[in-house]
Amino acid sequence: MTYSQSQAARVRKALAGRKEITEKEMFGGIAFLLGGNMCVGIHGDDLIVRIEPATTEAMLKEPGAKPFDLAGARAMAGWLLVAPAGYRTEATLQTWVARGVGFASSLPKKRPGRKR
Repeated sequence: MTYSQSQAARVRKALAGRKEITEKEMFGGIAFLLGGNMCVGIHGDDLIVRIEPATTEAMLKEPGAKPFDLAGARAMAGWLLVAPAGYRTEATLQTWVARGVGFASSLPKKRPGRKR
């Protein structure tokens, strides 16, 4: 699946000024990483958000939020997909991005892996 370039551009804008953010293609989309840990991404038109696993059920009650279960796999706690309607405004996008960045910043930085 390809990802929405326009939604990815919105996420880049929301992350502007954060020099430590890197991008990587994964999950058939684009991921934005902080210290090697994914914080947000785009899959199709949906926003991928990595959150504190204990908050998953509460966050699923937010408009547009749904379980992250690509290809019919079991949903993963701590990961959500948010439909475009759930992050339509810049304010709602910023809220979701802040959640993802907040959680990723609490994780230890990953060491660069070996290139294959």
